[in-house]
Amino acid sequence: MQLIPRHDPYLVVRSTDGVTVAALRGELDLVLVRHLRPELDALVRESDALTVDIRRLTFCDATGLGLLAHCAGCTHRRGTRWRLLCDQPWILRLIRLSGLGELLRPEVAPPDGPAAQPDSAFPPFPVVPAPSVGPGWSGPGAAGRVP
Repeated sequence: MQLIPRHDPYLVVRSTDGVTVAALRGELDLVLVRHLRPELDALVRESDALTVDIRRLTFCDATGLGLLAHCAGCTHRRGTRWRLLCDQPWILRLIRLSGLGELLRPEVAPPDGPAAQPDSAFPPFPVVPAPSVGPGWSGPGAAGRVP
């Protein structure tokens, strides 16, 4: 398998014999979608078969699902093969609740062995301390908190 050179901590791409595996990592939100969309669009156009491995995502919102649906739709329209590897129950539930299950067709485990080794493909993330949460916190999860 050939590693396509790039210095992106959120995307590792391997390609061989027309089969491309794109392994994503991090938080698939508006910021990361804007960063990844051009690269994923290019992979969709150039690949005979595209596997997107999202087993190492730590977050995915509607924008992230929209990007995955866009890639799957373009892949299907081109008549190429699409696979989505996902083993996280919360993302699988989000896919089901959004009605995208038939388009995305997530696979919990690849039938022919691991399509990507995300643990070895990605360099380790730097450890960043979480923000302290104290009185007056208005960040994520603050709704419904009593100051």
